[in-house]
Amino acid sequence: MIYTITLNPSIDYIVHVKQFHLGELNKMDDDAKFPGGKGINVSRVLTELESDTTAVGFLGGFSGDFINDWLNKDGVHSDFVSISDDTRINIKLKSDVETEINGRGPVITSSEANDLLSRLDKISEKDTVILSGSKPPSLPEDFYEEMVKKVKKTNAEFVIDTTGKDLKATLPYKPLLVKPNREELSELFNVNLKTIKDVIPYGKKLLDMGAKHVIVSMAGDGALLFTNNGIYQGFNPKGNVKNSVGAGDSMIAGFIGQYTKKQDPIAAFKMGIACGSATAFSDDLAKKETILSLLNQVELKEI
Repeated sequence: MIYTITLNPSIDYIVHVKQFHLGELNKMDDDAKFPGGKGINVSRVLTELESDTTAVGFLGGFSGDFINDWLNKDGVHSDFVSISDDTRINIKLKSDVETEINGRGPVITSSEANDLLSRLDKISEKDTVILSGSKPPSLPEDFYEEMVKKVKKTNAEFVIDTTGKDLKATLPYKPLLVKPNREELSELFNVNLKTIKDVIPYGKKLLDMGAKHVIVSMAGDGALLFTNNGIYQGFNPKGNVKNSVGAGDSMIAGFIGQYTKKQDPIAAFKMGIACGSATAFSDDLAKKETILSLLNQVELKEI
């Protein structure tokens, strides 16, 4: 089973306004609402790929009900902790420029936090746990590390997809995969990474710090896979980019979904790029038929 953990889910409320004028009344051209949260995105794509997955995290209020109902409708198995506060709503304003307004997240009580930690006790060494995204400010600063410690006690593999201190703190526990983008990698090491040549030493550094595999996504420049046996560059298929939200999560879903079946990081990387591209070319997250149609268009080369 592949478990995904989303500590701070959201409804992503996408609003299209042709010309947005600050301080004036603006009327929407159209809008849409989707369940948001990095782990939730991963589980949704894994379900498309027919991989066994369970989405775990915190949900509360009418906004939490919306997310839970959507996942049920899509056949995504879930085991969320019910909380007393409301799940956040993020606004994605699409106009001549794109603007995002993200909620901070609900207040999580200590008993709710402990309830989630206790759900990790059911994990076995055959499972993989994907921990993704930000955490609500009310959670303890070391909550990610506490979750990782519980996972490691079961001998399960884990993936960490977050940034900054939370990422650095979990690297000594040897994550199966970390996936910063180029900007996040720059911030992590306080450097300016512009080219592929710039990125390579810092991808290697993440391996030295404990990661088993590293993917650095670089938007139009594709992505780099770092393994202990080599470094590979993946090139995105050509297509019309409609959507950047969830492309990185889809890449993780493709990589882990494939890796858990064959333990082949190269094939997993190729599937990850196909999934990320399929989401980028769609209005919502990738669908299986789109993923498979792009898979043979993904090109890899060893560096």
